[in-house]
Amino acid sequence: MRQPEELYELDQAALSQAGDSLSGAAFLVHLEGFMDAGSAGRLVTEHLLDELSDTVIARFDTDRLLDYRSRRPLMTFDKTRWESYDDPRLEVHLLRTEDGKPVTLLTGPEPDHEWDLFVAAARSLADNLSLGMMVTYFGVPMGIPHTRPLGVMTHATRPGLVTSRAPSPGRLQVPASAAALMEFRFGESGRDAVGLVVQVPHYLSQAAYPTAALTLLDPIREVTGLELPGDALKEAAERTNALIDRQVAESTEVADLVHGLEIQWDAAASEEGNLLAEGEEMPTADELAAQFEQFLADQQRGDTPEL
Repeated sequence: MRQPEELYELDQAALSQAGDSLSGAAFLVHLEGFMDAGSAGRLVTEHLLDELSDTVIARFDTDRLLDYRSRRPLMTFDKTRWESYDDPRLEVHLLRTEDGKPVTLLTGPEPDHEWDLFVAAARSLADNLSLGMMVTYFGVPMGIPHTRPLGVMTHATRPGLVTSRAPSPGRLQVPASAAALMEFRFGESGRDAVGLVVQVPHYLSQAAYPTAALTLLDPIREVTGLELPGDALKEAAERTNALIDRQVAESTEVADLVHGLEIQWDAAASEEGNLLAEGEEMPTADELAAQFEQFLADQQRGDTPEL
């Protein structure tokens, strides 16, 4: 019988150098390849790796987990020879906040194979290191304007962990992801896990949208209790928003679209502070599922719609 521990290797030297225990450290997870409108989750991950001290403490066996022919790694050819190979890495990073608190981050390509074994391996790793709450984060496309605050939906393994800032879509079926299965299995084993989902204007879903990443930072701070830097993301968001506003101003069609979404958003928000007012239309479960599937299909085709 295959053992979960066969799928990963702990870097004992790095763990020894880290010194203190990781007991209770937050376990952030962002796997590339599934839903991530506005690249919100990717931008948060890159931001944390850039801004915090970083040590790789574990590596998963990507040769067993990935289908290289479905998403081929890049190689660089220089004149007469192959110069480099960009090997895919699925790793756990140990990060340190400015006040010295540890946080772990699992990131890399979403596995193509052996999902149940991979999830069991991630749970085994979390148990071996005595890690705390698992937190996943990503963006979903929604019919909202970029000129209003973005909502963040929360799902979790127990009710006390849910702190949604946006309405829940209710019951629906969507294509599965390895991260979602991790949350489900972690909950079955009694572990706490939270998923944070930022709503991204659908017309910006295929672009890198730093405002969505910045919006995710607050609930990540809230559920983990960590002091995470945000200045670099804030600056990137300001630059991107200026470009978006300029493009909207240059297109009557886009301006009309945004204005219509603003009217709908404002009408909904005016009803007792709720994002959806009585009489306003909430996408049905089937419509949301269709949006998920369409977004994934667009990603696979490499479509990049303009505003």
